[in-house]
Amino acid sequence: MAAPPFPALGQEELLRYARHLVLPEVGLEGQVRLKAARVLCVGAGGLGSPLLLYLGAAGVGTLGIVDFDAVDLSNLQRQVAHGTPDVGRKKVDSAADRLRAVNPNVRIRPFEARLTSQNALEILRDFDLVVDGTDNFATRYLVNDACVLTGKPNVYGSVFRFEGQASVFGAPGGPCYRCLYPEPPPPGLVPSCAEGGVLGVLPGLVGLIQATEALKLVLGKGEPLVGRLLLVDALAMRFREVRLRKSPDCPVCGERPTVTGLIDYQAFCGGRGEALEASETGAVMTVEELAARRRAGDEPLLLDVREPHELLICSIGGLHIPMNQLPARRGELDPARELVVYCHTGVRSARAVAFLRQNGFGQARNLAGGILAWADRIDPRMPRY
Repeated sequence: MAAPPFPALGQEELLRYARHLVLPEVGLEGQVRLKAARVLCVGAGGLGSPLLLYLGAAGVGTLGIVDFDAVDLSNLQRQVAHGTPDVGRKKVDSAADRLRAVNPNVRIRPFEARLTSQNALEILRDFDLVVDGTDNFATRYLVNDACVLTGKPNVYGSVFRFEGQASVFGAPGGPCYRCLYPEPPPPGLVPSCAEGGVLGVLPGLVGLIQATEALKLVLGKGEPLVGRLLLVDALAMRFREVRLRKSPDCPVCGERPTVTGLIDYQAFCGGRGEALEASETGAVMTVEELAARRRAGDEPLLLDVREPHELLICSIGGLHIPMNQLPARRGELDPARELVVYCHTGVRSARAVAFLRQNGFGQARNLAGGILAWADRIDPRMPRY
């Protein structure tokens, strides 16, 4: 007798998955399919945490985890796969331990690495589908292109502040991420979660939608989010849906694709960023240099372009003009005076410096790393956020 195409379930698994087995849409056959499935999760952070926990609990047999980062205290407000004792540990290790506690039957394949054009195809090779839990445009385009080139579905999700998105890209006949976003936004235009914040429960909400879509794809049941973009507004608790079409002109999945291999996605997304461009023109100051100037009594004028609610958390002084008010209020500044602009991490202030220099403020400089770098390297007692 030929060997069965799927692994059998043991007695412990039959009990563990009992509530699945009584669902006609899952049943024994579906649960065996889940056990045979190989799902790769790119990112073990806000989206990756609920994804991994619920896919593991559901009985997905093999879970790959790609992440190069370590657990930080600021992660714990939303990254529920990690706990306070895990601060400083690699996220792949922390998430793997949590998964083993949830379901020891799951095979875990950790990849402690940054996903790149050099390793993506090799890592994706042994998996059936990919769930994208990343938080930057370069990696999203990389995941998308790698999935299209290898013929694997890409379960997409993203979050920012109180809003999220989810869809399934790269499925047969459906659009890919580039069909929706042919080009990335200009560098620095869209703030990161570190700059703009995110409601802690939102990644859980969107991540569980992604986990649901992954399970449906494995089971071959229901109507997946292929050709549909689900928009989540957590403040209003509203869900909207936008229909998506496969673009015949898409450079990756279109009729005449021009992207037939993985490219330099940092360059494609302008990943060098405005902060680096500022450093190349000398329009940057390190926190060490500012501290030395302050000790010598030769401190330049500081300009804080953060939002008022950030000012309440911590400050290193100076004038306060929020970024969105700077064009209207730049008349309050002296173009002839040396000016050092700062924000949380240096991204918004880099844009502010670029704007100011274009408008006659030739001595404006960006504080590299922002107030976060000041707290890390100059004043550890300062509150970090």
